[in-house]
Amino acid sequence: MHVMAKNRVCFIMIKRQSEQYLKHWFDKTRRKPLVLRGARQVGKSTLVRQFAEHHGLVLHEINLEKHLLLDDVFKSLDIKRIVMELEGLLGRNILEDGSLLFLDEVQATPHALAALRYFYEELPELPVIAAGSLLEFALAKHSFSMPVGRVEYHHISPVSFSEFITCLEPDLNAWREAAGRFEEIAETAHQRLLSRFREYLFVGGMPEAVLEFMESGSLSEVQEVQRSIVETYQDDFSKYAQHAELVRLQRIFGQIPRNIGRKIKYVNLSREERSREIKAGVELLSRAQVCQKVTASHCSGLPLSAEASDDHYKLIFMDVGIVNYLCGGRWNDISEATGQVLVNEGPLAEQFVGQHLAYLDRGKPQLNYWLREGRANNAEVDYVISQGRQILPVEVKAGASGSLKSLQQFVLEKGSAQAIRFDLNPPSKMMVEVKARSGGSVEDVRFELLSLPLYAVETLPLL
Repeated sequence: MHVMAKNRVCFIMIKRQSEQYLKHWFDKTRRKPLVLRGARQVGKSTLVRQFAEHHGLVLHEINLEKHLLLDDVFKSLDIKRIVMELEGLLGRNILEDGSLLFLDEVQATPHALAALRYFYEELPELPVIAAGSLLEFALAKHSFSMPVGRVEYHHISPVSFSEFITCLEPDLNAWREAAGRFEEIAETAHQRLLSRFREYLFVGGMPEAVLEFMESGSLSEVQEVQRSIVETYQDDFSKYAQHAELVRLQRIFGQIPRNIGRKIKYVNLSREERSREIKAGVELLSRAQVCQKVTASHCSGLPLSAEASDDHYKLIFMDVGIVNYLCGGRWNDISEATGQVLVNEGPLAEQFVGQHLAYLDRGKPQLNYWLREGRANNAEVDYVISQGRQILPVEVKAGASGSLKSLQQFVLEKGSAQAIRFDLNPPSKMMVEVKARSGGSVEDVRFELLSLPLYAVETLPLL
């Protein structure tokens, strides 16, 4: 019988990098209530519990889904009444030193979000964290002003690859970071990292799936967990959507993994509804971080989103393991695939890079790519990122530098001095000098190609 991860978490835990962020937030002099954002089941609640335990705090946790009558209490915006009712529910003083108030599943009582302003203004000494899933679904049915400037947001991603190997083989992180500095790494370490990378493509970063893999090592049990997660999402949609919208959301949810890496055409997501309805469904899932938009941008200046097009975008999903599950992938497909097939065919490598790039700064996820469309000169670069004032094109490719024609076109048009390629090879730097066509002429293109193994994607800030 499958044992749920929530029952195992006291025996085995995943060390999350976001704990460092919570410590920084907790120590602030002018601390605001913190709202944790993120997709369903990415570990928001467990993160708060582990943080409280590791720092000796008294955790006052209230699951608002179990106490729906509190919505009227929060609606009053009377902070004294709210505290009295919470203390009556918990049976203890929530204002004592060393306390942490945690309002979980806040989407169930949306007026609690509006009340956070008054915790900040009238009880600034009480640290308050709120967390919820699919908040946008609940907020769409309510009309009140969010406490802008009175709360802080932090976005929680699925377990990253670096967190994954910290659980399984922590010594590999030093080699992963060395790769990001373009140092020579041992071939044995490189192969071990590639092996863990392939496992991550299958298991993904949903904490319950990672915990199952850590404990049992059973890939079939991992897929059972993934099936349960998918069913939970579909059940959640039914709480916030009417029948027609529910069917649409479930259909889009199932089709996004099959369209990763492609410019979105609404007909590919559903042939049953109008484009306007599908677009609204995509927007809702995107705001709830079930998927992320990768928006086409001219990429001529910063911020990249300033030149983004709302009409041209790709999508990535919340987690590569769920993508593999929904696409019917088997372990043999990943473990036996050649590097060329694994990177250049199918959505997994582009999904892996995208879901890590989206959360590099732990701010609101935002991704861009470069697209040029024409009759004879189409070009597309998988991702474009900024490091400081520098704009860097990023390609996920297994081929040689000569096959990176879109990358060369980007460099030619934007004058970039460097470009990044992710593949399965050890790290390397090389100067690329080729000729590229621009209009009716052929011009010289020269740039430094920074080639990194896929498992080093989180080291990009080291550049």
